[in-house]
Amino acid sequence: MIYYDVTKMRGARQKSGLTRVSSRLLQELGDAVTPVSWDEGFRELKKGSRVQFKPGDWLLTVELFSEAERPGFAAWLAARECRLAAVFHDAIPLRFPHVTWPQSVQRHPGYMKLLAGFDQVLAVSEASRRDLVEFWHWQGVVPRAQTATLGLGADFDGSARMTEDAGSPSRGAKTRRPSVLCVGILEPRKNQLFLLDVVQELWTRGVDFDLHLVGRMNPHFGGPVGKRIRQAARGERRLRWHAAVADAVLSRLYSDATVVAFPTMAEGCGLPLREALWRGAPCLCSDLPVLRENADSEGCVLAAVNDHADWVAKLGSLLADAARGVELRSAARQRWLPRWQDTAQMVLAMLR
Repeated sequence: MIYYDVTKMRGARQKSGLTRVSSRLLQELGDAVTPVSWDEGFRELKKGSRVQFKPGDWLLTVELFSEAERPGFAAWLAARECRLAAVFHDAIPLRFPHVTWPQSVQRHPGYMKLLAGFDQVLAVSEASRRDLVEFWHWQGVVPRAQTATLGLGADFDGSARMTEDAGSPSRGAKTRRPSVLCVGILEPRKNQLFLLDVVQELWTRGVDFDLHLVGRMNPHFGGPVGKRIRQAARGERRLRWHAAVADAVLSRLYSDATVVAFPTMAEGCGLPLREALWRGAPCLCSDLPVLRENADSEGCVLAAVNDHADWVAKLGSLLADAARGVELRSAARQRWLPRWQDTAQMVLAMLR
């Protein structure tokens, strides 16, 4: 039996990257798993009854957890009533504490130490897996856990890959200005204000295109980011902020984008980059090891992190060079990307 931890996901009010991963994986795992939630022990979500784990069972969690959030959880883990598996996302609270929620900075080291006692830890990228293993080594922790990399699905809305000819624009694109799309929660780490500086310089140079920003505002760090974007949008009709959009709208924005830009300073996986490539969108992204794992297989252009001149040059070139855009779009559509059903099958294979 595989039990699936949905403690946070079931009560989440916002659709964060973690809740998207948890919900899509659960959807594809289907009847192969039984959803459970922590309540001083685990209860089955449907029946409400206390779970009586057997030694051969698995508990799989995609969530972040701590003793502060789940009193008694560390002792429960130490008792090891069953086998334990976790999906590990990133070490960003340790690497970028100045732009991470204080509670996350405080709790994340303890969470990463607890993972060492699991049987299997599936990292969402090789870069994240290395960060976790290096943290254990730094802390002098001898892990019980076996680690592996889990490829997350790119089909965020369950859609099929783009099948139209790589050189054919989407319907209505001939009369639409070029557009740049950026997807991610509004916060300093995602670097939307850096991208806005780059875009405003290109606009000043006479390059005509729209900028679409998609993402809710981080309630702890996003205020200054949102304020400047709102101020800029009052005097610039080509700037549009979509605080939240349905998957169907996001899919259209991906498909219509001339370039999808990811100026981020740190990621665990860079799932929106995979989702953009799934929709056949050319991408310009920060040259980070984790994004390079996705970008090195074509469809993407890398730019130096926070290098204004490099971003202006490369974004301007992609907006101006239609042939290059067709080439990147074709490469994005032809490369292999995992679906969420592939991710689910990988998980099941690792837990057999």
